[in-house]
Amino acid sequence: MNFVRIRGFTFVFLMVLCFVFFFLNSAVFAEEVGEIMQEEDKLPKQVRAVVLNAYQVENEEKEYSGGILEIKTQMLEVKILKGPHKGKIIKAQNSLNSFNDAYNITISRGQEVFVYINEAEDGSIESAYVAEIVRDKYILYLLMAFILSMLVVGRMKGFKALISLAITCIAVIYIMLPLLLKGYNPIIVSVPVCVGVIVITLLLVSGFNKKSFAAIIGTAGGVIIAGVIALLMGYFTNMTGLGSEEAQMLQFTPLDIKFNFKGLLFAGILIGAMGAIMDVGISIASSLTEIAAAKEDISTKDLIKSGMNVGRDILGSMSNTLILAYTSASIPLLLLAMAYKVSFIEMVNWEVVASEIVRALSSSIGLVITVPLTAVAAATLLNKKNAEFDED
Repeated sequence: MNFVRIRGFTFVFLMVLCFVFFFLNSAVFAEEVGEIMQEEDKLPKQVRAVVLNAYQVENEEKEYSGGILEIKTQMLEVKILKGPHKGKIIKAQNSLNSFNDAYNITISRGQEVFVYINEAEDGSIESAYVAEIVRDKYILYLLMAFILSMLVVGRMKGFKALISLAITCIAVIYIMLPLLLKGYNPIIVSVPVCVGVIVITLLLVSGFNKKSFAAIIGTAGGVIIAGVIALLMGYFTNMTGLGSEEAQMLQFTPLDIKFNFKGLLFAGILIGAMGAIMDVGISIASSLTEIAAAKEDISTKDLIKSGMNVGRDILGSMSNTLILAYTSASIPLLLLAMAYKVSFIEMVNWEVVASEIVRALSSSIGLVITVPLTAVAAATLLNKKNAEFDED
């Protein structure tokens, strides 16, 4: 059997499949957004602009029942860069909030900003105010640096990794999210999407071989087990899935949909755990492939033992990676609890904290389960006298 042809065919097939999914679901997503935002014309429009002149901040004090409220306003002269009003120079207001540093940003000349404009019936601009500072171009620079570093260091493997990352993003943004917006059950949607991403990614990165199939079995099993544990814990701890502000805001979207917030928590855990679990699965499968190729008379039992030893070496660092990733997102919340001297028992019973603990621990358990699953799958597939071993 010509494995080079199989690899080539698999690569082309997966790429075609991804582009089909991309274009079909782009249309679905666009249609969904169009239905949701059918009243968009009645809302202020957001346009990109560059600041030509930034004037001094004006302070105004107003008395109210709680004391004195300081109102700060900065007037800007901006030039619209895109849209039907492109090239127009207008005045825009930047309101500063002295009580919240997140909204207390003074803007300088030369900065790019997003501006909300209110239009009159004849289409002329009545008023404008700053919505947000433009950050996307700097994020684009960072993305380009990431892609360049992957290609320089990883070469062909790095290129394949970038393709697999793009596939994951496409699957989540153009398949999973539109289906969730249509009201589909998050569990029914997320499981096949995650399994599909695992299969496509591992076949693309590692090729069409027994190593990949062993990693797929172990990884898919670990991810699903992590999700099931999270679902059970959500049931026993009476989690609503509304621990975060974003989830609570989702209740008030202009959609006639009752979201399954417990299911959304489950879907988020699957997506979050998938990357680390895939890393463990492919590492064990690759190690056992090399061992089996070097020692063809090795028994299945010895291969499983070797896989378990490799897995134990990986578990410590990967579990730390998962738990620290979830902990880092909660640092402001933890500091807030410490500042107000909230007891540990009280804090872990907050749903927002409990949900993060469930995410981290269920993902870590899925990671642990991936080790024996992959070891057994790889040992079973590789320990055959007539096996052909592919070298990538």
